[in-house]
Amino acid sequence: MNDNRRMQIYGALLLLPAAVLLATFAYLPTVSTVISSLFLPGFGGAPTEFVGLENYTLLFEDATFRKVARNNLIYALGTVPTSMALALGMALFVNGRLPGRSFVRMAYFTPTVLPMIAAANIWMFFYAPQIGLFNTILGTFGIPGVNWLGDPGVALYSVIAMAVWKEAGFFMIFYLAALQSIPPELKEAADLEGASRWRFFRRVTFPLLMPTTLFVLINALINAVRVIDHLFILTKGGPNNATNLLLYYVYENAFSFFDRTYAATITVVILVVLAGVATVKFVVLDRRIHYQ
Repeated sequence: MNDNRRMQIYGALLLLPAAVLLATFAYLPTVSTVISSLFLPGFGGAPTEFVGLENYTLLFEDATFRKVARNNLIYALGTVPTSMALALGMALFVNGRLPGRSFVRMAYFTPTVLPMIAAANIWMFFYAPQIGLFNTILGTFGIPGVNWLGDPGVALYSVIAMAVWKEAGFFMIFYLAALQSIPPELKEAADLEGASRWRFFRRVTFPLLMPTTLFVLINALINAVRVIDHLFILTKGGPNNATNLLLYYVYENAFSFFDRTYAATITVVILVVLAGVATVKFVVLDRRIHYQ
């Protein structure tokens, strides 16, 4: 056996544990989900019935699914750009020279280390109709309180606010690391040329942050889809599905309505959408980004 062949076998053996884990916990469940979406469930011990794409037809005729999908779109549009902009602003702020910089960084990052269930319980106290912090503050100014989680017109935006608070500090860490990797010589050269801070940010800093921005964007989009735990604590998808999002709708169908095949159908649709986003990322956006 020649050395080249030996190295190929050695490399394959090194990849084998990761490949087994990936196949077991990613590829096989995905294939199983796709297969399940082609059947109707068998209740009372009856066998499942193959129906092809009928579940997908029912799904797109489902008014609740359309409402949930619209909610998720609003949620993504509310959380993704806002949390990214806040994260970048906080990173720029704590990257500069300021007193107590380490304390400020820790304060910004603290919401990230809280479990989502704990964070949801904290914000449930903030949103409580009678004794909540926000309504108490409004009451001091003579403004009537808001039913933050019970009003269908307000509830989803209340959930969005909590999600932005939770995610912005996490994304800040990536931006801060990227800012600290920018050579200081570039700033010195810009100062010698008399470039303003805004011009330096627009022409130098932000282009160099684009790889990090793309990474944060993909993670923020994924986070916008996999929302379930704080919904379970805050609203349980209510009122009247006003805060119901896709993954929570999957949970409801699988474990509340015991319709596993319909839940599988929704999951397949989510996977297709995420695959489309990944395709745009690798085919369109990634080509326009310059890596150092």
